[in-house]
Amino acid sequence: MGEYEHSTTVTTGPDALFAYLSDVGNLPHYFSAMKSAEPADGDAVHTVADVGGREVEGEAWFTTDADARSIRWGSEGPNHYSGELRVEGADDGSRVTVTLHTEHADGPGIDRGLEDTLNQIRTNVQAAG
Repeated sequence: MGEYEHSTTVTTGPDALFAYLSDVGNLPHYFSAMKSAEPADGDAVHTVADVGGREVEGEAWFTTDADARSIRWGSEGPNHYSGELRVEGADDGSRVTVTLHTEHADGPGIDRGLEDTLNQIRTNVQAAG
C-alpha cells in the first residue's frame, strides 16, 4: 500500500481553516477531480469525480474531529483509498497536512494531485481572508 503525505502553510488561522475544510460542500473547491459532494446518511457522502476523463459517482465516508482539527475519509474499492487531513497552528497562520493511503501505483500523479490540492486550499482561504 502506498502512503503519500504533503504539507503547506497558509496565513489563515487554524479554526477558520478547519471550518472551511470540514464543510463537505467545499470539497469540490479544493479537490480538483471532485465535481460534487453531498452529505448522505451518517458519515456518508455522495460524490461525483472526474477519473481519467470519465465521470464516476460513488459513496465515500467523511468524518471530522474538531478537537483534533482532523478529517478522515475513504471509499470502498480495489485501491483501498483513504486519507487524513490535519490542521495545526503555525507561526503566521496554519499548517495543513494531507496524507493519502492507496494501492494505486501512480506515485508522481498522486504527489502532483496532493500538491495541487494544497495549492488550491491556500489560494481559496487566503483570498477569502
